Amino acid sequence: MFIDRAKIWIKAGNGGSGCVAFRREKFVPRGGPSGGDGGKGGDVYLEANDQLNTLLTFRYNPEYSAPRGAHGQGSKCAGQNGVDIIVKVPVGTLVKDFETGEVLADFVGTDQRVLLAKGGRGGHGNAHFVSSINRAPRRWEVGKPGQVFHLELELKLLADVGIVGFPNVGKSTLISRISAAKPKIADYPFTTLTPNLGVVDVGDYKQFVIADIPGLIEGAHEGAGLGLQFLRHVERTKLLLHLIDVSSATGRDPIEDYQIITKELKTYREDLADKPVIVVANKVDALDEPERLEKLQHFCQEQNLRFHKTSAVTGEGTKELIHIVAKALEEVVIS
Repeated sequence: MFIDRAKIWIKAGNGGSGCVAFRREKFVPRGGPSGGDGGKGGDVYLEANDQLNTLLTFRYNPEYSAPRGAHGQGSKCAGQNGVDIIVKVPVGTLVKDFETGEVLADFVGTDQRVLLAKGGRGGHGNAHFVSSINRAPRRWEVGKPGQVFHLELELKLLADVGIVGFPNVGKSTLISRISAAKPKIADYPFTTLTPNLGVVDVGDYKQFVIADIPGLIEGAHEGAGLGLQFLRHVERTKLLLHLIDVSSATGRDPIEDYQIITKELKTYREDLADKPVIVVANKVDALDEPERLEKLQHFCQEQNLRFHKTSAVTGEGTKELIHIVAKALEEVVIS
C-alpha cells in the first residue's frame, strides 16, 4: 500500500540523574564526595533509505523513543549514555514540525541523516559540587529531559519526469510501455490511485526515472478528484510530459484539456507551470477526427511548446519519445 503522509511522535532519552555518594575506605574515613554524573539520553535520528518507497510502516508504528541515560554511581562512576536510535524514511521525505509547520529536514539523498531530537544531559553527582567551603556536598542534579517532537512526514517522489493529464488519457499505459513498471490499467477514470515509478533505459548506460501521477481534473488544487493527494509528487521533477487524449472519446477539446491542467498546476504552485514541458498527443491509433490532432499541434507551435504524438497502446512514437525526453533532460541539466 502506498502511503505518502504520516504523523509520528519521537522522544529523545532523558538524562540520567547524578549520584550522592561518599568515599568510605578503611584508611580513608573522610574521603569526600564520590557521586558520579548521570549518562546522556539517546538521540533520535532520521535517515533516508532508498529501499523504502512508502510511509506505510509509520501508520502502524507512530511512536519512537530513545533509551534514557543511566544514573550516576559511587566512586565517581558516570552513568552509561543512552543508545541513539535511527528511524529510516524513504528518500524524498519532507519532515515538518506538526505544531508549527516548520520544515525540519528534507531527505533528497540516500543515507542522508539528520538529528531531530537531542537526548537530555545527565545530571551532575555530588562530586561535582565540592568546594573549599562545602567539603561534603549532598547536592545532585536530576537529568535533563530529552526533546520531544510531533512530526508530519510528507513523501514527494523523486523522479526526473512526471506524466500529468486528465484521468484515462493513457498515462499508465505509456509508463508500462517505456519502462518496466506494471501499473494497473483499465478503461475507466481514476484507475491509478497511487503514483507509479518506472526506470526508462535510454541506451549507452543512460536512464531516467519517470512518475505516472494519478489523473488531475479541474479544481485539483482545491482537492477535487485526487487533487492535493498527488500534486506534490510533481514538485521535484525536472520535466513534465503533458499527456492529452486526441481521440474524440472524451468529448473534450484537447487545447482546453492542456489549459485546464496547466492552470491547476500553476494555481497549486506557481513554479510548476514554469517547468519544461513536452505535450504528448496520445491515442493517435484511435484518431477519428484528424483535425483534433492538427489543432493541438498548431496550438503548440504558436505557444512554442515541444510536441510529439504517440499511441501508448500500439507503441507508435514511444521510442522516439524516450530520446526526446532524454535530450530535454540533458538541456535542463546544462541550463
